[in-house]
Amino acid sequence: MKAAPFDYVEAGSADEAVHILAEAGSDAAVLAGGQTLMPLLALRLANPSVLVDINPAEDMAAIARRDGATVVGARTRQAHAKRDATVAEHMPLMAEALNYVGHYQTRARGTIGGSVALGEPAAEMPALAVALNAKVELRSRRGTRMVPAREFYLGPYATIRDDDELLTAIHYPDWPDGSVGIFHEVARRAGDFALVGLIAIVAGTGDRIDRAGVAWFGMGPTPIAALTAEQALIGAVKSEVDVAALAQMALAEVEPNDDLHASARYRRTVAARIFERRFRPVFEARA
Repeated sequence: MKAAPFDYVEAGSADEAVHILAEAGSDAAVLAGGQTLMPLLALRLANPSVLVDINPAEDMAAIARRDGATVVGARTRQAHAKRDATVAEHMPLMAEALNYVGHYQTRARGTIGGSVALGEPAAEMPALAVALNAKVELRSRRGTRMVPAREFYLGPYATIRDDDELLTAIHYPDWPDGSVGIFHEVARRAGDFALVGLIAIVAGTGDRIDRAGVAWFGMGPTPIAALTAEQALIGAVKSEVDVAALAQMALAEVEPNDDLHASARYRRTVAARIFERRFRPVFEARA
């Protein structure tokens, strides 16, 4: 099939894109990497009246340090972020997770902001934003607002972004030196969306945990923060953490479904094993 007719507009900057979105209303769609949008257009599952191409907007393609955070422009290519020195230094967990995002060819076009904005429940970048407690920058002609990633997702492919708002950047807060990152996913084939995925980060002083972020993907309608497990970790002595009990706390937060690829039971079983396998060495090494 071919896409239904639409008006095509290039935006040379974030401000220009915001102006176009304000004029176009709810019938507009934003084109960045196009990895999801182009197939939807071809199948006529998406029928925008206006397509706003933000690829010329270089002001949304930078990675910068600002106010104790790494700010990744929404139009930043996944392949660029994967090899960026700032990401490697301040967000090695992103660099690791990007190895599992699609394939080399799709990462060359796919964008960080596009993935976060779409909110695929089994994708790595939305879950990373949730685990690291990042903030999503949304801009419109009404102004700019910062939304915690943990409040951004409402359901499958549904977010709190208004029709006239553009996701312009994601702000990832710094974690202390020596923080331990955990990433693990199970997929049918390399590059597929995860059947089960876990992203976590733990920071502490000596043998005590001061800060933790834990998120699941592929385990419910959105990326899911394991809030109970995080709270149990904060203030705990690393050598005294009951990893099996912690895994059950983390799993109490999820809502996996049966589908063509895996059952909810399979997802819970695998998730528990992944959690224990990846968390136990973190604490035993410090016992």
